[in-house]
Amino acid sequence: SRRVGAGFLFLKSNTLAVLNMIEYIASETLRVGRFNFSSDQIRELVPESQAYMDLLAFERKLDQTIMRKRVDIQEALKRPMKQKRKLRLYISNTFNPAKPDADDSDGSIASWELRVEGKLLDDPGKLKRKFSSFFKSLVIELDKDLYGPDNHLVEWHRTPTTQETDGFQVKRPGDVSVRCTLLLMLDYQPPQFKLDPRLARLLGIHTQTRSCIIQALWQYVKTNKLQDSHDKEYINCDKYFQQIFDCPRLKFSEIPQRLTNLLLPPDPIVINHVISVDPNDQKKTACYDIDVEVEDPLKSQMSSFLLSTANQQEIASLDNKIHETIESINQLKIQRDFMLSFSRDPKGYIQDWLKSQSRDLKMMTDVVGNPEEERRAAFYHEPWSQEAVSRYFYCKIQQRRQELEQALAVRNT
Repeated sequence: SRRVGAGFLFLKSNTLAVLNMIEYIASETLRVGRFNFSSDQIRELVPESQAYMDLLAFERKLDQTIMRKRVDIQEALKRPMKQKRKLRLYISNTFNPAKPDADDSDGSIASWELRVEGKLLDDPGKLKRKFSSFFKSLVIELDKDLYGPDNHLVEWHRTPTTQETDGFQVKRPGDVSVRCTLLLMLDYQPPQFKLDPRLARLLGIHTQTRSCIIQALWQYVKTNKLQDSHDKEYINCDKYFQQIFDCPRLKFSEIPQRLTNLLLPPDPIVINHVISVDPNDQKKTACYDIDVEVEDPLKSQMSSFLLSTANQQEIASLDNKIHETIESINQLKIQRDFMLSFSRDPKGYIQDWLKSQSRDLKMMTDVVGNPEEERRAAFYHEPWSQEAVSRYFYCKIQQRRQELEQALAVRNT
């Protein structure tokens, strides 16, 4: 009891010692492991810890679901996502009669102007697509008898440097009605092909992408059981396949190459129009609806979702706050445990603290051995002392011998 009382007086008079002991207990606790919310003791101290553990479990399930959905979205974006929409085509013309009293040459000659425009019906996109972006080429064929073989065709073809436009205009001199033919070639993405008539009848497909055509062929092979039962790589052609591919047996891997000769460019959209110069038909507009494929608006939303980092940054900041809160609870828990343990066994904690300080002092000063035991004579009467003395004298003799040999060698030279 006197020792404990003296220890308390010592601690009261030396605040620094108390702080050092707190640091020692904190380091020992942190060395054991991070604060565990799931322990029963902590649940009693912090009832909200169980709710936090439940939230963590729910968060793990939510993260797994989100990750799985992100992978599904990435896979979906690799495939074309198209929607069929209506493109309304407007074809109109104006007529400018000749003016004999006009000063310029343009006004003195009758002329007409043809306009080809269009827009996408019910376009929900914020960025309106230009009319020309739907087509690969546009050809206007005028009456060859009126405008000759060199001036009766008006052609527009897409190039890598093409500037998109909202419409096309054609102006020519003339005061009689003109029959014209418009050939519109849609710009399919991915490219589509027109099937050979025999293959089209077999598959029931007129124009489609290469991947869809190959998939339809494989479906036909499976439905009619044309795959060789012994060698799965080969297809035994029926009479229709033999007529199309001109062979009794072929590998399925050869089909894409053989399809090259069976796929043709898609048919253009053909529109016959009369450019009227009758004053009663002025500004009369012809409308045509064309089915076109556009990107699904959902695709842009899916892409923006994958590229968005705002939610991730917010989640990261909340995670940092949670970690800081947990660390503060750790520190408070460590201090509380220290105070409770010190109040229960002050003597044991002081002894542990002194031992810790002694270990730290040895580590800092690189002291080898135990100075307290080496102070006593009994330490040198252990069984190892005889061998240690022999080794010591042996090392000294060898050292002295090397010194003498070096001295003799110098003197002889």
